[in-house]
Amino acid sequence: MGTQRRLGEYRLLAEIGRGSTAVVHLAMDPRGREVAVKELLPELAGEPEAIFRLAREMSAQARVRSEYVARLLDGEVGAARPHVAMQYVPGCPLNDLIAAYGPLRPDRLVRFARRLALALGDVHDAGVLHRDVSPGNVIVMGDRPTLIDFGIAHEAGAEQITRRGMVVGTPAFLAPELIEGERATTASDVFSWAATVACAATGRPPFGRGSLHGVCFRILRGQADLDGVPERLAGLLRSALLRDPSRRPTARRLAGALADGGGTGDGTAAA
Repeated sequence: MGTQRRLGEYRLLAEIGRGSTAVVHLAMDPRGREVAVKELLPELAGEPEAIFRLAREMSAQARVRSEYVARLLDGEVGAARPHVAMQYVPGCPLNDLIAAYGPLRPDRLVRFARRLALALGDVHDAGVLHRDVSPGNVIVMGDRPTLIDFGIAHEAGAEQITRRGMVVGTPAFLAPELIEGERATTASDVFSWAATVACAATGRPPFGRGSLHGVCFRILRGQADLDGVPERLAGLLRSALLRDPSRRPTARRLAGALADGGGTGDGTAAA
């Protein structure tokens, strides 16, 4: 792709991500700032469902204001090439960072976990559910995480089409109630936060790898592998991974507990 290719007012510099519905470009805006531009794939540019989903993503992300969440800048979902522009976040996806360098050190880990909880708290305070908190959607620079990709996010009161057997999100980090076809809630995001932090702590998904069936079975049975997670953090993760969503602490409570130095020894979050 030539460096002069344009999309609206943006000059596209390089492709930095690609999924089943869209491609993400590193681009430059008219003021010379680097931004990330997400464009629907050409074969989906005229599909009403794909355009609706992009508009929903834009609406959800626009509501969130957080220093730990990528900021929405602009978008033209009705254009011939539907796209949205977002803050470009330098750094490395958590899953790539772990693969290259291993788990985060304990001191760095606690700061990472707290800041990711703050990000999630900001998302929830805006009335939004992210629905895909996972290592691939967290960009890390130092011990600073930034939550990205609101592709399946929506406002908390929006209609949700779910059923048993429908997996929406990253399976290894999904809450058990979502696997069972229940509605997403702030508590299901909290479960995914805990699974992501556990992966950062140990270098492996807490419910293992392998077949989708096997991973989902372990999630439904509550068989989280937290071996190697520092004990000050493990108690908080256990509380956030509880099978009953109503018993999980909020993201704000988790952030507060981490600011106070971790969690209590009985698996509950500090006040």
